[in-house]
Amino acid sequence: MNKTIRRASVFCLLMVLALLVRATWVQAYEARALADDEHNRRNTIAQYAQPLGDIIVAGSPVTGSKETDGDDLRYKRTYTQGELYAAVTGYSSQAYGATQLEGIYSDVLDGTDDRLKNPTDLLTGEQTSPGDVLTTIDPDVQKAAFEALGDDRGAAVAMDPGTGRILGMASSPSYDPSDISGTNDGDAWQKLLDDKTKPLVNRALRQPLPPGSTFKLVVASAALENGLYGSVDEPTDSPDPYTLPNTNTVLSNENPSAPCENATLRTALQYSCNNVFAKVAADLGQDKLKAMADAFGFDTEKLDVPVRASQSVYPTGMDKAQTALTGIGQFEVTATPMQMAMVSAALSNGGELASPHMVAKVTDADGSTLQAYPDGDTERVVKESTAEQLRSAMVTVVEKGTGSNAKIDGAEVGGKTGTAQNGVDNSNTPYAWFTSYAKDESTGKQVAVAVVVEDSGAARSEVSGNGLAAPIAQKMMKAALKG
Repeated sequence: MNKTIRRASVFCLLMVLALLVRATWVQAYEARALADDEHNRRNTIAQYAQPLGDIIVAGSPVTGSKETDGDDLRYKRTYTQGELYAAVTGYSSQAYGATQLEGIYSDVLDGTDDRLKNPTDLLTGEQTSPGDVLTTIDPDVQKAAFEALGDDRGAAVAMDPGTGRILGMASSPSYDPSDISGTNDGDAWQKLLDDKTKPLVNRALRQPLPPGSTFKLVVASAALENGLYGSVDEPTDSPDPYTLPNTNTVLSNENPSAPCENATLRTALQYSCNNVFAKVAADLGQDKLKAMADAFGFDTEKLDVPVRASQSVYPTGMDKAQTALTGIGQFEVTATPMQMAMVSAALSNGGELASPHMVAKVTDADGSTLQAYPDGDTERVVKESTAEQLRSAMVTVVEKGTGSNAKIDGAEVGGKTGTAQNGVDNSNTPYAWFTSYAKDESTGKQVAVAVVVEDSGAARSEVSGNGLAAPIAQKMMKAALKG
């Protein structure tokens, strides 16, 4: 064979082999990356090629699908009572993606999850019928939270202390996900982005704020668990007024006439005595307080319910005066409503914290379970005796103290109010907090709730946990016990 022809043949053979290797590499190794690329419109076309599966509340779908006039995106997502459930569902938009349950379970809801496919479907790549997501939400509790928040800016969470099931989750102001589910909703989307009240933010999970005096429950837990005091009825060595350690700063109480000097933990919770809890925090030190806060769920980076909650924080690296301020839920302590509901839930449940979750199970189109989330997966936070004592003190807060607006006839209700500073030198309207639990002894039903009102339009002098947040919690607890 001619040498030139032979060399050309070898070169061509090498080129063919290189092409085969490249094709094999793309198909075997890069196919998934290309398929998952956000710029691959085929994914969006496939996602909306058929009606989506549904997010279910108490057996009824709160989502739907409707046919569009578009050429390639055949269906789009619709929502039943969209504003009511937006903090639960999130949104699924042809233009802006998906969030919360819509985003986490998008593969199940659009039928592309491999668990939905039979062996033939896996070989052919055919899209199968979508599955559904069954939530733990109680529609009566959800409605009570949403309506009670009204036009107030804030959030509320209710959970079953024994199972960890989230019964209600509301964030205000809300939005209707149907308004942004299509491809031509740019004006509605921009309006939501420009809104200074941030309706797209799930305040129940994603906006940690200073918890104020509701954090005193964590401090009281640490005091009992570490043996600083033997019971909630033992007098404390707490001067009133109290000067922060190594400073000239005097810490006052909201009610100057309250019996806060050397008050017991019960009385200090009843009247929300700052002097007592600041001194307890200083006496315990930040390490013991952080250990207690972390046991309740603070500083957890991956709190998934299954939507990931922002981290609630107990700070470190403080001096003694700053540690004292954390005792009243100030300085750099932050918490979400979800976190403060977990505090009350653990105390209500005998000191054991059940893992919070708002999805019961995920199913295929035939109702067979693909994934289940067990109830009652618990971790001990405090001793049962500690929880019992603090429940008793929380009942005193509601029956005789600052939480009177949470009372429910025929039920045991315990709670803790909070008013947290907002802005430099507390220049902005304070945040109003309330965290609580309720039990119906005749039915065995129980519920734990946390509410924060960031802004209600009320005069500064009228802002209080009992005045603004407790009535919302009361309505939610009443709905949970009735259901």
